Amino acid sequence: MTDVARSPRPRPQRSDGEQTRERLMHAALRLFAQHGFEKTSTREIAEAAGTNLAAIKYYFGDKAGLYRTVFFEMQGKPEDEIERYADPSLSLAEALLGFYTGFVEPLREGDVAQQCIKLHAREILEPTGLWQQEISEGIQPMHEALLAVLARHLGVATPDDELRRLAMCLAGLGVHLHICTDVIDVVAPALKQGAQAWDRWLDRLVMYGLAMVEAERQRRATPEPSGETPR
Repeated sequence: MTDVARSPRPRPQRSDGEQTRERLMHAALRLFAQHGFEKTSTREIAEAAGTNLAAIKYYFGDKAGLYRTVFFEMQGKPEDEIERYADPSLSLAEALLGFYTGFVEPLREGDVAQQCIKLHAREILEPTGLWQQEISEGIQPMHEALLAVLARHLGVATPDDELRRLAMCLAGLGVHLHICTDVIDVVAPALKQGAQAWDRWLDRLVMYGLAMVEAERQRRATPEPSGETPR
C-alpha cells in the first residue's frame, strides 16, 4: 500500500485559513495533474499557492494527505450525487436530469474539471491506491443507485446483466463528455460555446438517455424466438 493510501485524513481547516487552504488545493490539483504525485514536490505546491510548507503540514498533514484531499474533495461527494437522482418519487426524466447534472455542472467551472479529469487519468496510469477506493466508495454506489432507478421504471424486480449494461451505457454518455472535451474543442468547438451550451448538453443527455431506456423497454417486451440466444 502506498503512502497516499495509508495517509490519515487531514485535520479540519480553521475558518480564517480557508483562502490559504483553497489556494493550496488548486495549486496542488494543477501540479499533480501535470506531473503526478511522485514528481510533484510540496515546495513547488507551496510556492505556486503563495504560502509556505508549514501550511501544507497544518491543513493536510503531508503531501499524501494533500493529494487525497485534492483527489476526493475537488469533485462531488458520491452521496450528494446519488441524492440528485435516487428519490423514488422522481419521474425517469427527472432522475436522468439529476444524474447527468452531476456530469455537466463541473464542466461549467472550466479548467478545474479538466484538471480533475487529468488527475484521475494519472491515478489510473500511476496508481497510489486511491482509484480503487474511488471505484468501491464512489462509482459502485452510484452505479447501484442508477440500477435501482432503472429497475423501478422498467419494472424489473432484480437487476440483471442487461440492466447493468444499460446503466453502463447511460453513464458512458456523461463520462465521454468529460474525457473528450479537448476533442470537442477541435472537431466541434461550437458545442461548448455560448451561454446556453451546457444547458443544451444537459437537455440532450436526458433526451438520449430516455431513448436508451425506451429501447431496452421495447427489447424486454419483445419475446425471444425459441431456441435463440437473448439479444
